[in-house]
Amino acid sequence: MPPRSSVRTAPRCREVDGHYPDQVPIEAYGNGGFRFAGISHRGSLLCLPTGMHAWGVTRASELSHDSLDLVFAVAGDIDVLLIGMGHEIGALDVRLREALRAQRIVVEAIGTGAAARTYNVLLAEQRAVAAALIAVDSAR
Repeated sequence: MPPRSSVRTAPRCREVDGHYPDQVPIEAYGNGGFRFAGISHRGSLLCLPTGMHAWGVTRASELSHDSLDLVFAVAGDIDVLLIGMGHEIGALDVRLREALRAQRIVVEAIGTGAAARTYNVLLAEQRAVAAALIAVDSAR
């Protein structure tokens, strides 16, 4: 039996490019990452119709059109984008908000915990939801 501290990985998880091929609920967040599908992921996360993607953004000031390029690539499959801004809650850049609106995406920029919880609810309702979640050290 493996030690309790070992990380389980799903057979379809591709560690090389930081992508899990299914869009699944967030089981936990904090300690600098997320848990989903029995996988512990360190770092920020994009939850998209194309699956769960590692995301290099570490703070809200890094949000840009380029940092959300994967979101724009699948914009036709998203109605709502929840942006978990870590513990920094502030206004989303107006140009970025307008670019998302131009793609007919409703965007909500809120704390990471609230974004993860809301994402789970909307996903369970089979809504066309996506989330861009900045990792936080602790759940508040």
